[in-house]
Amino acid sequence: MVSDHLQALLDTLPTKPGCYLMKDKDGKIIYVGKAINLRNRVRSYFHASANHDNKTRQLVRKIVDLEWIIVGSELEALILEMNLIKRHRPHYNVRMKDDKRYPYIKVHWAEPYPKVTVTREMADDG
Repeated sequence: MVSDHLQALLDTLPTKPGCYLMKDKDGKIIYVGKAINLRNRVRSYFHASANHDNKTRQLVRKIVDLEWIIVGSELEALILEMNLIKRHRPHYNVRMKDDKRYPYIKVHWAEPYPKVTVTREMADDG
């Protein structure tokens, strides 16, 4: 069920290229995307017949507000999207999060049954 506020925003989305910012109840940006046609792309998240994966369904349930920025081309949208993701680091944008650190494999030898985890922090802990 889409709120009246969200439905009003969906009804006014332009058919131009741009980026969209999805926000949660606290006003925090939880997802940034780009589109050649903002209206079609953003509305596709809310179609009852859409076959979304679990992560996308979870995202849609948390969306309370939307913002969009119109640009002149698909390339401008791509560049803006990358910059917005780097600036806001939204929870649901995992593909473009790039913190430039290499992953390390850590073996927890001190535990009765040593386990292996992946980390991006190098720690001198034995």
